[in-house]
Amino acid sequence: MKSDLQHIFSKAKKNDRLAQKSLFEMFSGKMLSVANSYISNRDDAEDVLMNAFYKAFTKLEDCKNYESFPFWLRKIVVNDAISFIRTNKHILYAETEFTDSMAEQIDDVDELSKDIDLDVIFKEMPIGYKLVFNLSVFEEKKHLEIAEILNVSEGTSKSQLSKAKKWLHDFFNQQQNIKQNAESEI
Repeated sequence: MKSDLQHIFSKAKKNDRLAQKSLFEMFSGKMLSVANSYISNRDDAEDVLMNAFYKAFTKLEDCKNYESFPFWLRKIVVNDAISFIRTNKHILYAETEFTDSMAEQIDDVDELSKDIDLDVIFKEMPIGYKLVFNLSVFEEKKHLEIAEILNVSEGTSKSQLSKAKKWLHDFFNQQQNIKQNAESEI
């Protein structure tokens, strides 16, 4: 696979359309999942994906080597998803300060469930929570970086992450209650 990727990548850098199509086929599924984790509407996520691939193919010479291509492409997809959301003004943040008492109320999200369908969760999660959660957890950004990316205060970033974790906790509790009720009816 690595040698295939290396060969396809080098041909795609020379504007070989078939090689670019191969790269698209290799990575479009995973990158659509990334876009969809930021944007709940699949059609909009597909638009972001297509735009990201267009940018990637027109600036492919900026990518150092085939090994970094997946990470480089992911960064383009994430940035385009955030730009899309900003442009369409789908984000509403509640300006509240993060306090230690809020942090203590939130259980560790990792312990809540091992049977997780991220598509369902991200469709339900409010967009402001989802953006900060994704940037913090999946992109490993610090609150200061998230604040700069989203053009919000660092306190808002902390608050949104806290609310996202609480939302996840409540979501998992609700799912568990539904499961228990279904089992008790049997």
